Amino acid sequence: MDKLRIVFMGTPEFAVGILDTIIKNNYEVVGVITAADKPAGRGQKIKYSAVKEYALEKNLPLLQPTNLKDPDFLEELQALNANLQIIVAFRMLPKLVWEMPKYGTFNLHASLLPNYRGAAPINWAVINGETKTGVTTFYIDDKIDTGAMILSSEIAIDPNENAGQLHDKLMVLGSQTVLETLKLIETGQVKPIIQEDHSEIKTAYKLDKDNCKIDWSKSGTEIHNQIRGLSPYPVAWCYVKDQNQEWNIKIYESKINSENHELAIGTIITTKKEIKVAVSNGFIQILSLQFPGKKKMTASELLNGMTFSDKALVL
Repeated sequence: MDKLRIVFMGTPEFAVGILDTIIKNNYEVVGVITAADKPAGRGQKIKYSAVKEYALEKNLPLLQPTNLKDPDFLEELQALNANLQIIVAFRMLPKLVWEMPKYGTFNLHASLLPNYRGAAPINWAVINGETKTGVTTFYIDDKIDTGAMILSSEIAIDPNENAGQLHDKLMVLGSQTVLETLKLIETGQVKPIIQEDHSEIKTAYKLDKDNCKIDWSKSGTEIHNQIRGLSPYPVAWCYVKDQNQEWNIKIYESKINSENHELAIGTIITTKKEIKVAVSNGFIQILSLQFPGKKKMTASELLNGMTFSDKALVL
């Protein structure tokens, strides 16, 4: 077995945790591939990906192709002479890229495949009220997250943790699972398991404005799960209407209060320190939120400078 020479492909913070673990365990990373720089924020300043920041800090060879089929990129990738590629939160690869290394290309996905294939597995596991999730390593094929599985590791989801907290736990679990996968590859002990498709597979759809909007007609549990599943990013949102004013607000944290009431769904009830919204089976207590042009704050901080009428409601 040749010594592993690894090309790592990834973009966000989640991928950095995995790459750092690979480096710290003395594996040879001969190149890092990440997304091209792009302008971000109000000033449209050029922003580097989290993986690029890390690669520059560690002085790792770096490539940022805009087109993965570009002959110049393919030549540069070939010249790195890698015999294994590891992908974490990157993008779909063309066949001529994933077939290139001798020992193949494997991906780490933040779910227990075949469930939650797709762009936002951590968020959807929380939104759907799952009590467990995990990570899976698998060999890449020509579809998204469907390749033969190498290893999977499971973790419990706490009832009130948000997607950000789960993300951090999965990054640690993912690092351990990638190391175990590397050991199997080094010792020639990989026994890939073909994923079996069935009608009940859950999908991790891309998050957009529509599926991040709160539907207040749902149960308190469903709404609470959506809020924590979208926190701290991209954040659940809704409209608040009071008298002749309407705001688009973000809700970061909530709590379920199961109480009987006869209020219309969406009615806002406030005390000096609390904001509650009437739902079908009780109230959603809003713990932290953000109004347009203001910073994120707790409900009591908001109520220090703002009052709602008895006509206030969410839409």
